[in-house]
Amino acid sequence: MTHLSKQLHNEFPHDQATLRKLKSENPHFERLNRAHSEIDARIYHAEIGVEPLSQVLLEDLKKQRLALLDEISALVRNSRQPVD
Repeated sequence: MTHLSKQLHNEFPHDQATLRKLKSENPHFERLNRAHSEIDARIYHAEIGVEPLSQVLLEDLKKQRLALLDEISALVRNSRQPVD
């Protein structure tokens, strides 16, 4: 299975300015971002065989990543810069 990165810059390609602003101004967003990156890395390592995980744990990590992405998405949506 090929790992598809869920890094935020790939998930929100049109919101780069909003991501930068949130990372610099919102500590809660930064914690979510850090947790998302750590879980994404664990999933990647499991999928390429570096860190063997049970299928149950892998699925649990994917669910955690999705929940974080949902919360991050709401923050991005609510923080978007208006387009002139």
